Amino acid sequence: MLKVFAIQDKEQQRALCALCGVEYDVELLAYEAEVDGAPAGICQFKIGPDGGSLRHLAPVLNAPVDKQALFVLGRGTLNFIDLCGIHYARFDGDTEPAGEQMIHAIGFRRGENGIWEVDLTDFFTAPCQHDHGMPENH
Repeated sequence: MLKVFAIQDKEQQRALCALCGVEYDVELLAYEAEVDGAPAGICQFKIGPDGGSLRHLAPVLNAPVDKQALFVLGRGTLNFIDLCGIHYARFDGDTEPAGEQMIHAIGFRRGENGIWEVDLTDFFTAPCQHDHGMPENH
């Protein structure tokens, strides 16, 4: 079973960052994906006056990558940002852990300025318009 949830404990966030090979930042919020009770990935992010900023989207190191879990983790984070009344987000981190294909599938587009960004206005009210192909697990 796939679960995505907010990490409420900073020590738990720090430990998952280590499992995923990303830098822990106490100032960032985080969501975790679990598959069958085992950690599958982390998304660290922040919300500010200029929008949402995803800093890390990464699977657990040395484990099979569950692409569907990462997709739901990324979309769940964007949904939370949108529910907070913030309708713009960008991906400011290293795309390597998740891959550019995953960042694109979640909904981000590279703007003219080279920044991965997404307009969340009505993004979750018409989901079929934003279906960019959820990656399959292989």
